[in-house]
Amino acid sequence: MTEPGDARRPSPILTEDNREFWEAADAGRLVAQRCQGCGLLRHPPRPMCPHCHSLEYEVTDLAGTGTVYSYSVLHYPQIPVFDYPVVAVIIEVEEGVRIVSNLEDVSPEDVCIGMRVAVRFVPTRDDVAVPVFAPLEPPS
Repeated sequence: MTEPGDARRPSPILTEDNREFWEAADAGRLVAQRCQGCGLLRHPPRPMCPHCHSLEYEVTDLAGTGTVYSYSVLHYPQIPVFDYPVVAVIIEVEEGVRIVSNLEDVSPEDVCIGMRVAVRFVPTRDDVAVPVFAPLEPPS
């Protein structure tokens, strides 16, 4: 059994649609797709713009900072590769898209909607980096 602190999350499954996102994350960059038809950012990655239906896009770097839009503290079911409780969050990044991730380095009771956070990248069991978030300032 994996000891707490030694947990190694599973690696993402790469597809044709998400490969650019995960490869950027592995290089320490948080990115989103920008539609070349209407200019809107979108996340998660997908082949077609949900607004104008364009198939043309470019990959755009994001600042990596934002706020907690929503969160949930997960206790069960416990999967051995994660430390519990897991703080699952929806982060609204500065550019306006929302990203589902984990919030680390904060006690669940200190998490709040609107908390300022920044991205960081943690390794998976295959040493592929994935984005998680941590508070910009210590909770008061």
